[in-house]
Amino acid sequence: MASSSLFSTNFTPFSSTRPINHQPSYHPHLPSSSLQYSNNRREFPAPSVASIPYQPINVDYLEGEFSGHGVTFEGIGDSCVAKMGLDNGSIATLMLPSGLITSYKAPMWHGGTVELLHTSVSEGEEGEAMIQGGVSLALKCEGDDEVSWSPCNWELHDIRGDSRDSIKVELISSDSEILVETRQIVTLQEDVLISEILVSNSKPSPLQCTGSIISHLTVSSPEATYALGLEGSNFLSIPPFLSNFGIIPPDLDQENDSYIGQIWSQMGLKRFFNGLGQRNERNASEAERKQRESEEMEGEEDDGYKQLNEQMSRIYTSAPRSFTVIDRGRRNSVVVGRDGFDEVYMFSPGSSHEIYGEYAYICIGQSAMLKPIILGPGEVWRGCQHLHNPNL
Repeated sequence: MASSSLFSTNFTPFSSTRPINHQPSYHPHLPSSSLQYSNNRREFPAPSVASIPYQPINVDYLEGEFSGHGVTFEGIGDSCVAKMGLDNGSIATLMLPSGLITSYKAPMWHGGTVELLHTSVSEGEEGEAMIQGGVSLALKCEGDDEVSWSPCNWELHDIRGDSRDSIKVELISSDSEILVETRQIVTLQEDVLISEILVSNSKPSPLQCTGSIISHLTVSSPEATYALGLEGSNFLSIPPFLSNFGIIPPDLDQENDSYIGQIWSQMGLKRFFNGLGQRNERNASEAERKQRESEEMEGEEDDGYKQLNEQMSRIYTSAPRSFTVIDRGRRNSVVVGRDGFDEVYMFSPGSSHEIYGEYAYICIGQSAMLKPIILGPGEVWRGCQHLHNPNL
């Protein structure tokens, strides 16, 4: 697997739920056509994501329908790359239909731009491109009938704004049987990348949502990376969880594979992330030991300038609405903010890996894992993450 980067901090909070008086609109797939490639152009298949059957996207249609907003489109196999660019040099790259944000290049004080997201590309078992990292949504919606659904196949609904100061791309994923619609709104401004999620419940009964907006921030090394502003926040040490696009070092993934399901189960959570191994009864004693260690690590953060050099996986249950991640090796920082989510998930692979390498990243998730989101009939919930660039 090779590492690659494909391609003011005032946050305004809003209420987490509100009633809606409309039914979700279920949009058909965009028109598709056969895309031709020259022999010297590499075929780059759609990312393999839990064997999800993506339909081909008509790039010419997107160009004609949504041109003039500072967004360009490029077909890559059955997928499409939407590139958002502002006049000040800020660039964000979004993949369709997976909804994965693979790149956020932010202008810096020295006049250049720096990639803030970490993305890894590898070849799958059948030769397909496996893309992980970036910013993605891992969400499970479940009704009282225990029928569940997760948004994973996103359709482009609208683009607003222009390259002068702000571009907003709106995606929709819905399920007509469970009567749930999710909207993912990606906004690029001169100094911030915003990922906003809206979940609409048109069921006559309550809906429970569990999940996270997961971001992989690229760093020189976790040893040179610090989190500022978490002092006094309560946390719970947990095994790392893996979404469709999550990056976990192989040794850590194998180590946790045998006991992670048992720990999540005993914490009262149903595992829904793909890529996690099934519960292994033969290693139950090891699981119990590690669970006791996890319980002992429940506490309060006492470091206001926390170095992330050690391997860690935590959920902060009372973190501030925004905090700063500083990379002294790359001489840049990111202010991470949230609305709607009560928890912050943080994972560091530790400093035992190569600097500027495949595992030189910090994973941060705006989370609703320990405390699920409950939507009543006709309600809509909003959650939001801000990646603010203070380096201009």
